[in-house]
Amino acid sequence: MESVYSKRIRAGKRRTYFFDVRATRGNDYFLTITESRKRFNEDGYDRHKIFLYKEDFNKFIKALGEAIDYVKTELMPNFDFDAFNHDYSETQEDVAEEIIVSEVVVSEVVTNNKPSTDGVEEVDKW
Repeated sequence: MESVYSKRIRAGKRRTYFFDVRATRGNDYFLTITESRKRFNEDGYDRHKIFLYKEDFNKFIKALGEAIDYVKTELMPNFDFDAFNHDYSETQEDVAEEIIVSEVVVSEVVTNNKPSTDGVEEVDKW
């Protein structure tokens, strides 16, 4: 898999989100969204990943926008969401460690011009 674009969002001192656009061998593209959380009592990170394919982009954006709008307008209309628009300072060690984590996370195998879906059936059972 070839990474063609990457965006990292620091969300607190222990949480980081990665948005990575990847290319398959057939020059098709998909998005991976990774949440990386630093473990409290151990070294290392817990990571959770979502694969988002081009045919689902519009549905995903629409559903995400609706869910966020519902929270902002119906559940928490008086909350100041803009108060969280600050960046967190990072040490060079934190940055280097997060970059390594983001590169290690991308270990999925691409076959037939699409990312592997091993384990998808198990996730669907949840």
